[in-house]
Amino acid sequence: MKILVLGAAGQIARMLTREVLHQTSHSLVLYARNGRERLTPIHDLREMVIDGDFKDRDKLIDAMKEVDLVYVNDMGDEKATQAIMDAMHETGVRRVIAASVLGIYDEVPDTFGEWNKRMIGGSPRMDSQVESARILENSNLEYTLLRLTWLYNEAGNTNYMISQKGEPFIGAQVTRQAVTRLIMDIIEEESDRYLRTSLGVSEPDTDWDKPSFY
Repeated sequence: MKILVLGAAGQIARMLTREVLHQTSHSLVLYARNGRERLTPIHDLREMVIDGDFKDRDKLIDAMKEVDLVYVNDMGDEKATQAIMDAMHETGVRRVIAASVLGIYDEVPDTFGEWNKRMIGGSPRMDSQVESARILENSNLEYTLLRLTWLYNEAGNTNYMISQKGEPFIGAQVTRQAVTRLIMDIIEEESDRYLRTSLGVSEPDTDWDKPSFY
């Protein structure tokens, strides 16, 4: 399998790159602004680095040659999301995993939901996340949308739980390590249970008023 990682310099994307290289035989196309300056491949035969912007449709099309799956590390710009979707349709790539944020459906209840709205609700970036999710869900692609709660790092903590669209979002935080584990699980899943789904992603037993680090 060949995987295109869009936003490959991000923290989760870097973790994902390491896990793919260490746990599988898949090859990677790593796409990022100034990618050749920011990324150092460790497997020359399995990694290709491309400098590019998410809105550069022609470069995206070139990066998607012979790609089986696209991972999008950021859905915070709806014009970029549309360019990615257009490039996928142009190249015939069908499978995409995309990282978004909690709250795009106003699905976070109670005190945590109110806190989350104060922090990010109504911001231009949240509006872009909402529109990006709409674009993705209205496409005919085989997508998995990940609605991530508040992120932190903790080595060895790969505990995650998921909720479905239409269910209340529970869980104030989750590690980037756990999100990476989930993405790996989705990549390696042989059934279609993750296709055309929108998953809330959080850490078990974190039904709190806000993340522990705030």
